Amino acid sequence: MRAFWAALSLLVIASVADANAQSYPSRPITLVVPFPPGGSTDAAARIMAERMRSNLGQSIVIENVGGAGGSIGVGRVARAAPDGYTFDIGQWDTHVGSIIYKLDYDLEKDFEPIALISNNPQLMVAKKDLPANTLGELVTWMKANPGKINFVNQNAAANVTGVMFENLTKQKVQFIPYRGAGPAMTDLVAGTVDLLVVQGAVALPQIRAGAIKALANLSVARSASMPDIPTADETGVPGLYMSGWFGFWAPKGTPKDIIAKLNAATVEALADPAIQKRFTELGLDVAPRAQQTPEGLAAFQKAEIDKWWPIIKSAGIGVQAQ
Repeated sequence: MRAFWAALSLLVIASVADANAQSYPSRPITLVVPFPPGGSTDAAARIMAERMRSNLGQSIVIENVGGAGGSIGVGRVARAAPDGYTFDIGQWDTHVGSIIYKLDYDLEKDFEPIALISNNPQLMVAKKDLPANTLGELVTWMKANPGKINFVNQNAAANVTGVMFENLTKQKVQFIPYRGAGPAMTDLVAGTVDLLVVQGAVALPQIRAGAIKALANLSVARSASMPDIPTADETGVPGLYMSGWFGFWAPKGTPKDIIAKLNAATVEALADPAIQKRFTELGLDVAPRAQQTPEGLAAFQKAEIDKWWPIIKSAGIGVQAQ
């Protein structure tokens, strides 16, 4: 009899969970952007949230939670109820590079992947009156003017790139901490800071307006969305690469049916020519269809971790100037 009641209880719990999944979503969903408004992450999140609303039948509310290179916002998602009403837009900084911070969650175990959204070339950009137009010219100027270059440190990617730049060029930069790319870009345009590593979504409008200049695309090859910007290999610092991408994650334990609904809404949005056009304008390349699945994102993140964690650990890279 005891076994009967235990089995019945499990059946009831499963039925309730199934009913909740079938009625999902019944209220607005929160999409955590782990950086302040104005950055590339925020821009991509708002584009996707608006388009996904029609598929899900509910609005997606953007919640900007900046600080500690995005790890505060991601931690908020790790601790959220796994009911599908909270998920985040993550990237290299937050779901790979944030091991440079002391995290109270596990990047590999505390999240459910939803979909890879895009591949995003990272750019090294400079204030418009910096006396260098290429990375090679920058290194030459730094040798003649030691200790005079400051480098924005607004996230893990910037931190790691700055240390890699120092190691490759044997030159030192002064790291300046910022809470996000939006505020950093404002100060770069004003000429308050010298160098910034940022995704094209933030940089391209200012580059096209002549407010700042691009020194290099930190990808192995030029990007289809910004073919006129040369790579680091082409401009004087071979091997200075930094990965950029966006993906969606939910808290660990979110039901598979709910993950499937969020994934379907993501895939539909990415197939929309209007969204693809917006992404191209922002310097974002839509992820290949095979990586737009939960399994595709999981494999992609694992490959990035396997590539970058040994580099970060062997270089002894920690939080700079925080």
